[in-house]
Amino acid sequence: MRSSNPVFSRRGFSRDNGYAGFNTAPQAGGTAVGTQGGQYAQPQAGNPYAQNPYAQQDLQYGAPPQAPATTGRMTLDDVILRTGTTLGTLIVTAALAWALLPVDDANISRSYGIAIGAGLIGMVLALVQSFKRKATPALILAYAAFEGVFLGVVSSVVDNRIASGAAMQAVLGTMAVFAAVLVAYKAGWIRVNRRFVGFVMAAALGFIMLMAINLLFAVFGGGDGLGFRSGPMGILFGVIGILLGACFLALDFKQVEDGLAYGAPREEAWLAAFGLTLTLVWIYMEFLRLISILNSSD
Repeated sequence: MRSSNPVFSRRGFSRDNGYAGFNTAPQAGGTAVGTQGGQYAQPQAGNPYAQNPYAQQDLQYGAPPQAPATTGRMTLDDVILRTGTTLGTLIVTAALAWALLPVDDANISRSYGIAIGAGLIGMVLALVQSFKRKATPALILAYAAFEGVFLGVVSSVVDNRIASGAAMQAVLGTMAVFAAVLVAYKAGWIRVNRRFVGFVMAAALGFIMLMAINLLFAVFGGGDGLGFRSGPMGILFGVIGILLGACFLALDFKQVEDGLAYGAPREEAWLAAFGLTLTLVWIYMEFLRLISILNSSD
């Protein structure tokens, strides 16, 4: 099974390109490796590399991939540092775009044009990184920078022209969802199993297809398309989008946990940061869109 996050869909952190704990069949010369209560059993003696995707990479460290304490393996501090760096870059460029690209009547067309261009570049960079086998820090930070410009202008438009304070509300909402999912995941209230992954993948695919169809109708037919992004339907789909973002976060946490448990190399922390950033941007945009719809319908 693979994560719905495009960063992890090409190369996940868990063994067998799936989630740890699902394949409990004993391997030749080894024992089953599973998970109970969120705790990961480490590969046993006899065949320590049977189910670890990083086994060949870990051979250079001269020891089986037990706890990621050996130099060169990903740690939680690495993930936090890289995620903070990536999000920090995005926030700084968003703030600069907000300050330097005004959205008054005289400048909104130019500012919005720059934002759309930056958003397209950011999307291309995200796709390039998503299909690369290894993380490229410069590419990830460049994505964050261009995405920040896009978010800064869009947030300024919504905050100044539709709903005052919308940007801060969206930030607080995103932080609340992140904290809630993290607490629920660590407490075991959210269990990322095959059924959960299948449901999230199906729901995400359906959601994206509907949004794409709605966009096509809006572009060629004018108006709000099929109405999935306005009125009561827009509110419903905004809530669904936020819930999907929360599910993506749970998948991201699971992938990071697998990477830590099975000794992923340190550079994988950049992929974790990239994936978490993509998910947080998704949630923020859904909050911003939902706030816009709620205020437009007042």
